[in-house]
Amino acid sequence: QVQLVEAGGGLVQAGGSLRLACAASGGTFSTYIMGWFRQAPGREREFVAAISENAANLVYADSVKGRFTISRDNTKNTVYLQMNSLKSEDTARYYCAADRRYGAPLRTPELYDFWGQGTQVTVSS
Repeated sequence: QVQLVEAGGGLVQAGGSLRLACAASGGTFSTYIMGWFRQAPGREREFVAAISENAANLVYADSVKGRFTISRDNTKNTVYLQMNSLKSEDTARYYCAADRRYGAPLRTPELYDFWGQGTQVTVSS
Protein backbone atom coordinates (compact mmCIF):
# COMPACT_ATOMS: atom_id res chain seq x y z
CA GLN A 1 0.00 0.00 0.00
CA VAL A 2 1.31 3.41 -0.97
CA GLN A 3 1.29 6.12 1.65
CA LEU A 4 1.45 9.78 0.72
CA VAL A 5 2.16 12.54 3.22
CA GLU A 6 1.88 16.20 2.28
CA ALA A 7 3.66 19.07 3.99
CA GLY A 8 4.35 22.74 3.46
CA GLY A 9 0.94 24.30 3.71
CA GLY A 10 0.21 27.37 5.79
CA LEU A 11 -1.03 30.93 5.87
CA VAL A 12 0.44 33.36 3.35
CA GLN A 13 -0.45 36.80 2.08
CA ALA A 14 -1.67 37.31 -1.46
CA GLY A 15 1.27 37.54 -3.81
CA GLY A 16 3.38 35.29 -1.65
CA SER A 17 4.77 31.82 -2.24
CA LEU A 18 4.63 28.37 -0.73
CA ARG A 19 6.26 25.07 -1.62
CA LEU A 20 4.32 21.90 -0.96
CA ALA A 21 5.99 18.52 -0.74
CA CYS A 22 4.50 15.04 -0.85
CA ALA A 23 6.58 12.12 0.35
CA ALA A 24 5.67 8.62 -0.80
CA SER A 25 6.39 5.29 0.84
CA GLY A 26 5.38 1.69 0.38
CA GLY A 27 5.40 1.58 -3.40
CA THR A 28 7.49 2.20 -6.49
CA PHE A 29 7.32 5.97 -6.67
CA SER A 30 9.36 6.27 -9.85
CA THR A 31 6.69 4.37 -11.82
CA TYR A 32 3.73 6.53 -10.77
CA ILE A 33 2.17 9.52 -12.37
CA MET A 34 1.80 12.07 -9.56
CA GLY A 35 -0.83 14.75 -9.28
CA TRP A 36 -1.84 17.65 -7.07
CA PHE A 37 -5.50 18.45 -6.45
CA ARG A 38 -7.26 20.92 -4.19
CA GLN A 39 -10.61 21.30 -2.55
CA ALA A 40 -12.12 24.40 -1.05
CA PRO A 41 -15.08 24.27 1.37
CA GLY A 42 -18.32 23.65 -0.46
CA ARG A 43 -16.58 22.89 -3.74
CA GLU A 44 -15.59 19.77 -5.59
CA ARG A 45 -12.04 18.52 -5.67
CA GLU A 46 -10.27 20.09 -8.63
CA PHE A 47 -7.15 19.27 -10.57
CA VAL A 48 -4.10 21.48 -10.10
CA ALA A 49 -1.12 19.81 -11.78
CA ALA A 50 0.32 16.43 -12.73
CA ILE A 51 3.70 15.03 -13.71
CA SER A 52 4.68 11.88 -15.54
CA GLU A 53 6.99 9.22 -14.12
CA ASN A 54 10.13 10.70 -15.67
CA ALA A 55 8.97 14.34 -15.43
CA ALA A 56 8.88 14.64 -19.21
CA ASN A 57 5.16 15.50 -19.28
CA LEU A 58 3.67 18.24 -17.11
CA VAL A 59 0.02 19.25 -17.06
CA TYR A 60 -1.49 22.29 -15.32
CA ALA A 61 -4.93 23.67 -14.69
CA ASP A 62 -5.45 26.93 -16.54
CA SER A 63 -6.05 28.71 -13.25
CA VAL A 64 -2.50 28.01 -12.02
CA LYS A 65 -0.52 27.95 -15.26
CA GLY A 66 2.44 30.32 -15.08
CA ARG A 67 2.21 30.57 -11.28
CA PHE A 68 2.61 26.98 -10.05
CA THR A 69 5.33 24.48 -10.92
CA ILE A 70 5.19 20.75 -10.29
CA SER A 71 8.39 18.73 -10.01
CA ARG A 72 9.58 15.44 -8.60
CA ASP A 73 12.69 13.83 -7.19
CA ASN A 74 12.55 10.09 -7.69
CA THR A 75 15.64 9.60 -5.53
CA LYS A 76 13.69 11.07 -2.61
CA ASN A 77 10.26 9.63 -3.52
CA THR A 78 8.89 13.16 -3.34
CA VAL A 79 6.78 15.39 -5.55
CA TYR A 80 6.69 19.15 -5.10
CA LEU A 81 4.35 22.00 -5.94
CA GLN A 82 5.95 25.43 -6.01
CA MET A 83 3.20 28.04 -5.74
CA ASN A 84 4.01 31.65 -6.57
CA SER A 85 1.87 34.77 -6.89
CA LEU A 86 -0.74 33.21 -4.67
CA LYS A 87 -4.29 34.54 -4.77
CA SER A 88 -7.14 34.30 -2.29
CA GLU A 89 -8.89 31.90 -4.67
CA ASP A 90 -6.01 29.46 -4.21
CA THR A 91 -7.17 28.88 -0.64
CA ALA A 92 -7.98 25.18 -0.30
CA ARG A 93 -6.79 21.91 1.09
CA TYR A 94 -4.17 20.50 -1.26
CA TYR A 95 -3.83 16.78 -1.88
CA CYS A 96 -1.24 14.74 -3.71
CA ALA A 97 -2.21 11.56 -5.48
CA ALA A 98 -0.52 8.66 -7.26
CA ASP A 99 -1.69 7.04 -10.49
CA ARG A 100 -0.34 3.58 -11.34
CA ARG A 101 -1.36 3.68 -15.02
CA TYR A 102 1.12 3.88 -17.85
CA GLY A 103 0.37 6.87 -20.01
CA ALA A 104 0.04 10.62 -19.99
CA PRO A 105 -0.84 12.48 -16.80
CA LEU A 106 -4.56 13.17 -16.65
CA ARG A 107 -6.77 15.58 -14.75
CA THR A 108 -9.44 13.14 -13.59
CA PRO A 109 -9.24 12.43 -9.86
CA GLU A 110 -11.04 9.08 -10.25
CA LEU A 111 -8.02 7.73 -12.15
CA TYR A 112 -5.69 8.19 -9.18
CA ASP A 113 -5.20 5.21 -6.93
CA PHE A 114 -3.67 6.62 -3.76
CA TRP A 115 -4.23 9.87 -1.90
CA GLY A 116 -2.64 11.77 0.92
CA GLN A 117 -4.50 13.44 3.78
CA GLY A 118 -3.88 16.91 2.44
CA THR A 119 -2.32 20.12 3.66
CA GLN A 120 -4.18 23.40 4.13
CA VAL A 121 -3.19 26.49 2.17
CA THR A 122 -4.79 29.76 3.18
CA VAL A 123 -4.10 32.94 1.24
CA SER A 124 -5.11 36.18 2.91
CA SER A 125 -5.99 39.17 0.77
